[in-house]
Amino acid sequence: MTSEAGNNTIALLLSGGLDSSILLGQLLREGRRVQPLYIRCGLAWQDEELRAVGRFLCAVAAKELEGLVILDLPVRDLYGDHWSVTGDDVPDARSADDAVYLPGRNALLLVKAAVWCRLHGIGELALAVLRSNPFADATPEFFAEFESALARATSGRVRIVRPFGAMSKREVMALGRGLPLELTFSCIAPRGGRHCGACNKCAERQAAFEAIDGSDPTEYVTLQEGAKG
Repeated sequence: MTSEAGNNTIALLLSGGLDSSILLGQLLREGRRVQPLYIRCGLAWQDEELRAVGRFLCAVAAKELEGLVILDLPVRDLYGDHWSVTGDDVPDARSADDAVYLPGRNALLLVKAAVWCRLHGIGELALAVLRSNPFADATPEFFAEFESALARATSGRVRIVRPFGAMSKREVMALGRGLPLELTFSCIAPRGGRHCGACNKCAERQAAFEAIDGSDPTEYVTLQEGAKG
């Protein structure tokens, strides 16, 4: 199985959030042919996230942009009654960053995406990991070792690239100016298809727009409820 685009194409793990959506826009600006990949794991927020991916891809449509590929990797049998699956007791805006850590998530996503790339003749896989990511499975050492292991497992190399790996959130958000960031989705406790405004990820999203002194175009449920009260 090989892609017609082959080595001219870079695959991108697209989540629908700010960072990966901005990376998509940046790769297109650089003239790269981009193959977006979405890994559907069955997490509580993914229906809304996937809808956001579709909206964003339509808004930035270009001849260099390939159609979205959705890969399934259900994790309910692994995570059981974890909040990411049930949607119960989701970490709120006051919680520490490690409260939203999902065990083995990067390893799971990379295996599925990299093997797909290998089977379709795509030699690069991009992730929108930032310098500020605090987790051990987001370090340069982790990605280098994982890339090496995948090469042995698939008898060929797929380079794992992190164009934002040395950048801050503010720097990445600055790259996003001019992109339809209002179409992105970052919430882990959506309500009626909207950002809840109270979870850890909504707080992170609000801070991201504040970092570039930008107006936040997001519709948050709790902020609307507060205004009504």
